[in-house]
Amino acid sequence: MKGIVCEAIEQFRMTGDLPEPVLTEGHAVVTIRRIGICGTDYHAFKGNQPFFQYPRILGHELSGVIDQIGENSAGLAPGDKVAIIPYLHCGECIACRRGHTNCCANMRVIGVHIDGGMRERISVPLTHLLKADTLSFDEAAMIEPLAIGAHAVRRADVGASDTVLVIGSGPIGLGVMAFAKYAGARVIAMDINEERLAFCKKWAKADETVNAVQCEGKERLSELTNGEFPVAVFDATGNAASMTRSFELAAHGGKLVFVGLVKGDITFSDPEFHKRELTLMGSRNACMSDFRHVMDVLGSQTLDIQSFITHRSSFDRMADSFGTWLKPESKVIKAIVEL
Repeated sequence: MKGIVCEAIEQFRMTGDLPEPVLTEGHAVVTIRRIGICGTDYHAFKGNQPFFQYPRILGHELSGVIDQIGENSAGLAPGDKVAIIPYLHCGECIACRRGHTNCCANMRVIGVHIDGGMRERISVPLTHLLKADTLSFDEAAMIEPLAIGAHAVRRADVGASDTVLVIGSGPIGLGVMAFAKYAGARVIAMDINEERLAFCKKWAKADETVNAVQCEGKERLSELTNGEFPVAVFDATGNAASMTRSFELAAHGGKLVFVGLVKGDITFSDPEFHKRELTLMGSRNACMSDFRHVMDVLGSQTLDIQSFITHRSSFDRMADSFGTWLKPESKVIKAIVEL
């Protein structure tokens, strides 16, 4: 079986001798058709990903077709188009027992902690397959990254009367914006790239944009909110400096949600934090309800996935294309690999 292995930092190896997955009880063998490329994959390739060991088969934004499956009560059958939930939770820890499977204490993420979907076929637990016959393979592969944004919005309890700020206009930040808009909020997008900010308005329907290079972001936010600042601030940059500054950008009584992950420590001014009675949240992965919500929204044709996906590659050419996607001049929003 063909596959692509990340052997070490900045080293991919295409191989044709990976072992075929064996069908076991409670699992299905899925033929992979699409692999979305995520920031996690870029970070792993460059050696900046926490919780990571080499060698590893990357790939966790996945869609495909069931190739082999036994009798099951989930209504799944060979030939079904499916999306894959890559978060393998234990079901027994305190987080799982309380329904927070997204932050399981013993979490194993496909493509991060265990080998992922950059191969022709993969074995997946039935509990982690979503039948997606009404969606395209592209849409089904995008459920996972969009679910991260949907989860962050749900976690912050964003409502129709809220003004929110989303810092960072990568795929995760765009997902946060899109689902905050879907919840009826007024969305302000902040970034340092004017083209990306234009895309935020066009694709995610952001109401306002703030270029943190061209102006003082805090002052501009004050102008846009009559001095009150957003009731929820989402930082999706994975940048320590941005995350540190974000404590000053939320309203009194507001919420600050770290959606991005940085490999390092974050510090902040306790007086600034305390005087606002600020609620600080981490937002990790997504739950089944978030995946279902994203599927419903995609099914309604509310989001244009074709313009969200800006770059494509065949499986055989992925290793050559990957390095170019890392370059700012490539202007990648979301890259996807086709099998």
